[in-house]
Amino acid sequence: MADVRLTICGRQYDIHCADGQEAHLTALAATVDAKARTVSGGTEARQLLFAALMLADEAQEQRHKLTEAMPAIDTVRTQIDAIKAREAEARAAQVAAEGREQAALLRLRQLESAPPPEAAPSPAMTRALEQVADRIEALATKVAP
Repeated sequence: MADVRLTICGRQYDIHCADGQEAHLTALAATVDAKARTVSGGTEARQLLFAALMLADEAQEQRHKLTEAMPAIDTVRTQIDAIKAREAEARAAQVAAEGREQAALLRLRQLESAPPPEAAPSPAMTRALEQVADRIEALATKVAP
């Protein structure tokens, strides 16, 4: 346990608190002191009473605002979850696309390093070559003695 000395409305209070909570408790006391100093006149007890009432009112107002904001917060959380899901899907699609790209590059390198395949002539090409060969033979017989 730690001890901390707080000053509120000019009066000092010695308080026990958990270790490490001294700064937090001092900040709270400064807030109470600031509120109490806004109340003019009256006794110290009256100043503290009004400070407590004002702080309680502020706390209640903040709780009310938080309650009103919860549906919007829930909507934003749902949207964030949907965005995270889409991001995960996009990452998975990217990984898959990168895998396909790597496979395609590997196949391209294999094709580039392999000798070109022998292409069989089409029937039309075969006929055209036979016609050229026939003409060459016909010319050769005309030229030959």
